[in-house]
Amino acid sequence: MPETPAFLSERLLYEGEKSITFFQALSSDQLSQKIYTEGSHWTARQVLAHIASAEHSLYRLIENIAAGGAGSPVDFDIDVYNERKVLELGEISLPELIEKFRQNRQKTAAFVAGLKPEDLQRQGRHPFLGIASLAEIIKIIYRHNQIHQREIRQKLENA
Repeated sequence: MPETPAFLSERLLYEGEKSITFFQALSSDQLSQKIYTEGSHWTARQVLAHIASAEHSLYRLIENIAAGGAGSPVDFDIDVYNERKVLELGEISLPELIEKFRQNRQKTAAFVAGLKPEDLQRQGRHPFLGIASLAEIIKIIYRHNQIHQREIRQKLENA
C-alpha cells in the first residue's frame, strides 16, 4: 500500500465521509445507547463527540511532529483528556458535532496532502502508540474511527 502524503490524505477524506455517513444513519435511540460499560460508559453520541475532538487534537499532534517536535508529552493522560473533551462537547447538537468532525478532518487531510514524502518518516510520541512515525500516526487517525464504529455496530447488534 503506497504511503504517500496524497494517498494518506485521500484515505483520511474517504474514511471521514464513511464516519459521517455512519453517525448520520443512527437513530436517536441508537445514539443514546451505552457503548462502553467500563471506564467512561460513553453512548454512541459521546463516541462521536470523542472522535470530533480527537480529530482536532491529532491534527495538532501531526503538525507538531512534522515541524520537528516530540509529539505528546510523556506524562500526558489520554483518558483524562478524552473525558474532559467529551464533556465539553456534551451540549452541541448532532449536526454541529458532525460538522465539527468534517471541518477538522478536512483540515487534517489538507495538512497531510502538503507534507513531503520524507516527512512521513519523522518520529514522535502518540499518546496511545508511543513513539511512531508520522505515517503510522496518520493511519491511526482513520483507524481509530473504524475501531469505534465497529464497537458501536457490535453493541447495537447485541442490544
